[in-house]
Amino acid sequence: MQTNRAAALNPLWLPPPGGLSTRPGPSLPLSAGCSPRQARPAGPEPARRAALLAESSPGRRQRDGDGAPEPTQQRSSWAQRLLGFEWADVSSWPRFVCLLNRPTDPASLGVFRFLFGLLMALDIPQERGLSYLDHKYLDGLEVCRFPLVNFLEPLPLDWMYLLYAVMLLGALGIMLGCCYRLSCLLFMLPYWYVFLLDKTAWNNHSYLYGLLGFQLTLMDANRYWSIDGLRDPRKRNAHVPLWNYTVLRMQIFIVYFIAGIKKLDADWVEGYSMGSLSRHWLFDPFKLVLSEEMTNLLVVHGGGLVLDLTAGYLLFFDATRPAALVFVSYFHCMNSQLFSIGMFSYTMLATSPLFCSPDWPRRLGARFPACLRRLLPSLEPPQPSEACVYGGPERKGRGRGERGPGLRQKLGALFTVLYVLEQFFLPYSHFITQGYNNWTNGLYGYSWDMMVHSRSHQHVKITYRDGATGELGYLNPGVFTQSRRWKDHADMLKQYATCLSHLLLNYNVSQPEIYFDVWVSINDRFQQRLFDPQVDIVRAEWSPFRHTPWLKPLLVDLSPWRTKLQDIESSLDNQTEVVFIADFPGLHLENFVSEDLGNTSLQLLKGEVVVEIVKEQRNYTLQEGDRMQLPPGEYHKVHTVSPEPSCYMYVYVNTTDVALERNLTELQELRDKVQNGSETEPLPPELQPILDGALGDTTQPDPVVQAFVRRQQQLEELQRRRNATLGARLQRFAARKCFLFRRSFLMTWISLRNLVLGRPSLEQLAREVAYANMQPEAGVAGTEGVQKEPERAEL
Repeated sequence: MQTNRAAALNPLWLPPPGGLSTRPGPSLPLSAGCSPRQARPAGPEPARRAALLAESSPGRRQRDGDGAPEPTQQRSSWAQRLLGFEWADVSSWPRFVCLLNRPTDPASLGVFRFLFGLLMALDIPQERGLSYLDHKYLDGLEVCRFPLVNFLEPLPLDWMYLLYAVMLLGALGIMLGCCYRLSCLLFMLPYWYVFLLDKTAWNNHSYLYGLLGFQLTLMDANRYWSIDGLRDPRKRNAHVPLWNYTVLRMQIFIVYFIAGIKKLDADWVEGYSMGSLSRHWLFDPFKLVLSEEMTNLLVVHGGGLVLDLTAGYLLFFDATRPAALVFVSYFHCMNSQLFSIGMFSYTMLATSPLFCSPDWPRRLGARFPACLRRLLPSLEPPQPSEACVYGGPERKGRGRGERGPGLRQKLGALFTVLYVLEQFFLPYSHFITQGYNNWTNGLYGYSWDMMVHSRSHQHVKITYRDGATGELGYLNPGVFTQSRRWKDHADMLKQYATCLSHLLLNYNVSQPEIYFDVWVSINDRFQQRLFDPQVDIVRAEWSPFRHTPWLKPLLVDLSPWRTKLQDIESSLDNQTEVVFIADFPGLHLENFVSEDLGNTSLQLLKGEVVVEIVKEQRNYTLQEGDRMQLPPGEYHKVHTVSPEPSCYMYVYVNTTDVALERNLTELQELRDKVQNGSETEPLPPELQPILDGALGDTTQPDPVVQAFVRRQQQLEELQRRRNATLGARLQRFAARKCFLFRRSFLMTWISLRNLVLGRPSLEQLAREVAYANMQPEAGVAGTEGVQKEPERAEL
């Protein structure tokens, strides 16, 4: 009777999961929804076990918090079973606030906090660049940078090391749950500063790290497995509001789902986005039953599309979650081997358990032997928390420990709604920031269009003109910069041109005008111009909110040609190369045919062009299907004179490479004959290195012999690595990572010492840096000892 009376007074009240109670309000809440477990009498120990096992995940029948069933209700509604809450829970704002603030087990959130902090601590020396920070932000370095806003400048080098040290301490504090809010701020603020400082380093997963750091700052993720919990009993093993899980789950759902929506692009569906990926050894099992072309179309593109579209939904529901966990885990493990994406694959693996029952760490810990449980986090049910709502919005007389939704709970619910809406809107907000749109929409990094577009650059020319004298000159592409991404984005090109105009003043170039001729192929299309080569970019107009007028359109009408281009390319022999070009009416391509390229011809596929041989001062008109030989060692210009874009192709053979390959083959045959005894004549001294692999003291070794020895050494090293044992591979991997972290620590220590005690002499600094650059062993030197970073390779 007391139970029925309490239920009648408060429709959101439910008995505690261990049995009936005469006091209104639950003693231990269920997990992530609104419906209670049907009350059954039970003893104290069964009640405790039932409370432990009652924590549930999204889509489970039993959920956290209070529900509103009738006391005699035997079965939950379909909405409760499918979604985890009743429609009544979202029928009004107060009920919705109660739903999002229902008490939830903090165990899964605490484990994710630990893993995220650990992965970020590992990421900072690697992808964030702490290990090569001095190469990127060296004081006095003449380099063009690409911040989001032009007034954003890097700090002096020693202060940048201090900033990274603070960010690293914040990541470690997040991992340990020590001074949690402060640690989140120490990580998040430097992270976003570094992120906004360099647009060329933007990518989707770096953006995701910043979002997760921001979300954790507002959450109570230190309520489980944290140092804060050891110091403060109120935070130790305490409930967290349901919205803490909701925001994280929705974020990961958006990452998957929007990425799937973006893959509905025709280029991805037709298999052009990642055309060469199926050649990787990871896809060899699929190629046992499928051709490489079908593996590319069905597995790489089709499988990626289906997984991204469905992963979020499959992870949500209990029935499909086990299969989803298997597929997404396999997917991310493959990505970790296919791409250099740092900690992204492991971060996504760490987010997958968030969709499971929030108490899964307790259930897992309960399976360990009793002697090991003392080393694990608490297995006891969580205690009540002031951050949660115990009871419905209509409850007037509340029992002890029960609170109605206050300002904190309302702000948490409001943040959840606004944040999720913003994350759904931002990937499609490019109609606002039109200045960042090029052939693809927006800056790469917040649209979740992962791997949808692949680019290749055939030709880049930078021309400057002295505004006072009219003198023309040329710059090496990429001069005064550490990145290549400026070639694909109008906003970065504008920043680059402005920076070059300032730097050229130091080289006696007055009022410089700068013109860019950038040829790009996207997803196996023709090579074509991205920007108007006749526009001075220094004085060109650009606004983040208006379309860029000097951006040339992508010739999508020529996309059907890709099948024919592939057929032409496959019909050529291994020694013949081809480049496909499309150009706009009224423009011309100036090109130089190297003397190494014999038998170079130009064939017109569409439109009409005039080929001008500069040295001969003669013009040749080509109609569709015409072909002509181009003289080597001379410049020529191809003028498009037809009213529509012209399409043509260069076909050439690198005669120097062919001759070198023929000579190397002859040396290989000679070496084999000597080794098997079929060649009895002694080798001349200049050919002796092909046997012992050492050039010796030869003052002027033959260039062909030198190339042969180097190639043999590379092949032997590659074969040695392929045949290396698992232990040797792990040792080499550990040596590389050890070098990264060792150099990061030593260079940070040097900079902090400089800030505190001042900089020592240049000789001492040189010795200290040389010590930091010491490789652990000779076999790890060179490119293996540092992060595989595109910017690093260009320094």
